[in-house]
Amino acid sequence: MVNTQPHELTTDGLQKLEKEIKHLREVARIDNIKALQDARAQGDLSENADYDAAREQQAKINGRISEIENILKNYVIITEDDSDAVKTGKTVVVKFEGEEELETYIIVGSLETDPLEGKVSNQSPLGKALIGKTSGQKVDYITESGKEFVLEVIEVR
Repeated sequence: MVNTQPHELTTDGLQKLEKEIKHLREVARIDNIKALQDARAQGDLSENADYDAAREQQAKINGRISEIENILKNYVIITEDDSDAVKTGKTVVVKFEGEEELETYIIVGSLETDPLEGKVSNQSPLGKALIGKTSGQKVDYITESGKEFVLEVIEVR
């Protein structure tokens, strides 16, 4: 069954996808065609590791282009608002119970999730627990591995 729900993207996320698809079409595909031509020039393709690798890379490039094209056919931009509640597109500062350090997360659609940049999916256990909460509220949530956490929302911006 095909997912008909639109993909939620921030403006930054949309720009990254557009930049990626442009690179794939204008650089990666061209480089891949050159690699295929070079591999074919080596002769027998039946045991040509370079040719096999180039074909595999071609499939990955075309697959990713197709994936991005499908996303770009069905997306919504997350709009900013003045709401004090956590929602997709908002930045939230939290303090985990028992910890001194504050953590900052950006709630994003699942396509933009990047833990290293503090981008948490609105579909993740933490994202779901934070959605709708406001400053001062305590939040209980359980990770996918079953670990339980309590945290306090310090700031929503």
